[in-house]
Amino acid sequence: MADFKACEGICPHDEFCGGCVYQGMTYEEQLAVKEKEVLGLLEEKNIVPEVYGGIEGCPEENRYRYRNKMEYTFGDFVKDGPICLGMHKKKNFMSIVTVDQCQLVDEDYNKILRFTLDFASEKGYRHYNKKSHKGLLRNLLIRKGVRTKELLINIITSTEEGFDEEAFVKGLHSLELDNEIVGILRTFNDNLADKVTCEKLKVLEGRDYYMDEILGLKFKVSAFSFFQTNVDAVERLYSQAINLIDDFSGKVAFDLYCGTGTISQVLALKAKEVIGVEIVEEAVEAAKVNASLNGLDNCRFIAGDVFEVLEKTADKPDVIVVDPPRVGMSLKAVDKIVSYGVDQIVYVSCNPKTLAINLQQYEYNGYRVKYLKAFDNFSWTKHIECIALLEKVK
Repeated sequence: MADFKACEGICPHDEFCGGCVYQGMTYEEQLAVKEKEVLGLLEEKNIVPEVYGGIEGCPEENRYRYRNKMEYTFGDFVKDGPICLGMHKKKNFMSIVTVDQCQLVDEDYNKILRFTLDFASEKGYRHYNKKSHKGLLRNLLIRKGVRTKELLINIITSTEEGFDEEAFVKGLHSLELDNEIVGILRTFNDNLADKVTCEKLKVLEGRDYYMDEILGLKFKVSAFSFFQTNVDAVERLYSQAINLIDDFSGKVAFDLYCGTGTISQVLALKAKEVIGVEIVEEAVEAAKVNASLNGLDNCRFIAGDVFEVLEKTADKPDVIVVDPPRVGMSLKAVDKIVSYGVDQIVYVSCNPKTLAINLQQYEYNGYRVKYLKAFDNFSWTKHIECIALLEKVK
């Protein structure tokens, strides 16, 4: 295989795969495009940070093979053609492109994908048809512990009979991999929706989770629980975000949209108490398990909509961290957070467009954007992360 770092931005799947949008650009050009997008969105909403920290790119060693999770789809490239396994084709959601030379994942992922596809072809298995709702194979999900080098492999099928589980497990173990397979799973999904839905989970071998670490804290990551996609990058981002807070030692901190509680647990190392709120119940349960793993008894996690939970709780925060999903925060949630009157709010964003909208709402309610910085944590893709420090105007 070619050295893709030497020919930056070139991928053998680029013609059809829609995963990467900056093929052919140098990394510096890519950063400039992303920074221009962030600044343009802020300008549209008249947001002028007192201090702008620029955009921080990934170190050279973290620009490739950084994804620790990939969800592949079974299908065909042309109607009734040979079975494929990979990503959706550009501008054609019904077609699938086999991506067994992807540069964003560990090479073990490419080996596992190729084996699984060859296995399916040799067995004569059919992919699940989105229109007829017939067929066996739907998705392949691979996850990896970056610090632990543990692999979790999950094949998603319909309940149609005929899948040779024993041969699949044996074949996976015949591969020469750099990481260790700790669990092989089969998820049954007969849901008509074209998404991975776990109706039944079967452990074919090993365990149904892997372990990883962020900022020295241990995390147990199950088959479908959320976890940061680029561990090295998120460590840099979280460290800088938390360091924006003047002092939270001995204070009560709210971590809103907390996911599996990564930021919550880092805060808990110094804070008196941390309350995490997250709408996904599975993520909340994972957060509780992970806090226990790390011996942190000053974390409390609540499942529910942020606004509704805050309306009911009597707790009052000294500092607030928010890390909302791509859709951003509702105006009701912003208004409720503003009502606490805390001196500092740290906003971690995965979508600069909704970040700009929310910052405008905070400024209207008496806060100023003290500091803002962008991050490129997902090289070659369109995604941009940001952190912002909001301070209450005295």
